[in-house]
Amino acid sequence: MRYLKYGMMYMLAAIWIIPILWTVWTSFRPRDLIVSAGGALQFTFANYQTAWNAAPFGQYYVNTIEIAIGILAVQLVTVTLAAYAFARMNFLGKDVILMLVMMQIMVPPDILIVQNYQVLKGLHLLDTKLGIMIPYFASAFGTFLLRQTFKSVPYELEEAARLDGCNLLQIIMRVYVPLAVPSIISFGIVSISHHWNAFLWPLIVTNSPENRPLTVGLAIFAHASETGAQFAEVTAATLIIALPLLLGFFIFQKKFINSFMHSGVK
Repeated sequence: MRYLKYGMMYMLAAIWIIPILWTVWTSFRPRDLIVSAGGALQFTFANYQTAWNAAPFGQYYVNTIEIAIGILAVQLVTVTLAAYAFARMNFLGKDVILMLVMMQIMVPPDILIVQNYQVLKGLHLLDTKLGIMIPYFASAFGTFLLRQTFKSVPYELEEAARLDGCNLLQIIMRVYVPLAVPSIISFGIVSISHHWNAFLWPLIVTNSPENRPLTVGLAIFAHASETGAQFAEVTAATLIIALPLLLGFFIFQKKFINSFMHSGVK
């Protein structure tokens, strides 16, 4: 059974890595050799140069970083305050409101695209980075994750902080937040990965290269008439976009796994 378990694990790992290996292989192959039956070992960096020059990927990178970091920064404030309120404070309708917040986890964000679009149109925020970010400033998953962590913090620590003269905000920042660092790391990884790869909502909201993220830029590049079905340039552009996340995962793999284990996410 042990060998069978490891065999299944390696088989699933191979299935997962084969598309990545094919993408890497194709991105370095000369254009005229991609569909050839031979296995000539000829490689070139021209595909990356062509892809980078054919579209403003530098601007797309800046836009994506601003969007992902901006959303995470606001989320950390909103989910921390909401998690403390649900974990430690007593107020009318607390359980009902918490249930409504948890229900948002089961609602696909795509259902609200029309309503969100109409709101942004009324606020004149279409084709802006802020328009992409606003619907994600709150997170039900982050609120639930930190709430569970805050509930495990001994209440005596909060009482000791109050005796030392700390106000409510100081208690949250000096007592609860340091003890919730593993959960915050877990949520940060999930948030950045999700918004780095987000496609449908930015595609609908943005119209100009100054505000498009990488995923939308890649789709437009792949369907451009000058690119056509040139898989070499498309796969090179795909790796340009995916490389930061892949490198981040391989470098911080241990911290990535440990953060979820400490936060109770299996």
